[in-house]
Amino acid sequence: MPRIRPFRRGDEAALAQICLRTADAGGDATGIFDDDRIWAEIFVLPYVARHPEFAFVIETDDGRVAGYIVGAPDTAAFETWFRDEWWPERGAAWPRPEVERSRQDGTLLYAYGRGPGAEPYGAGYPAHLHIDLLPELQGQGWGRRLVDALVEALRAADVSGLHLVAAVENTGALAFYTRLGFTPLPSHEGVQAFGRAL
Repeated sequence: MPRIRPFRRGDEAALAQICLRTADAGGDATGIFDDDRIWAEIFVLPYVARHPEFAFVIETDDGRVAGYIVGAPDTAAFETWFRDEWWPERGAAWPRPEVERSRQDGTLLYAYGRGPGAEPYGAGYPAHLHIDLLPELQGQGWGRRLVDALVEALRAADVSGLHLVAAVENTGALAFYTRLGFTPLPSHEGVQAFGRAL
């Protein structure tokens, strides 16, 4: 039976693959961008680099990592670090687009625009998360268990609230978060934000 364990160094390649295979509103994003590495460099690898203590994985019986949750306890501080330290080094491989002509351009513009205060949800819900599971683990309660593991770690660190943002096309995720006690928050076009007091 699969099990949840803390992230450990060496899991990064598996997390990058899971991120890629679930980045298209829960579906496989392979080939959508010119460089598949972009997804993980924005949405999972910075979290395990900065806050490995708030990262948990699901390991299968055969030793594969097939799901993860990552979090940042203080969104403003994390976004400052992402802007000032992570992205200048990592983002150098992908110059800032002048205009948004493609989905890749939009994602890169998002990465270049990250910083404290870029998203309003951190005031009431200072932590945020990203969670992804391969299809083989979906619908079996593993997502709920991952969220529970992260919530427990955040509570132990005296974090008062948690938020996340999901694509509106990812209807399964939208239903999942409300079942876990997350409240929908006012959101930008194309996304739905959720918050949960801890």
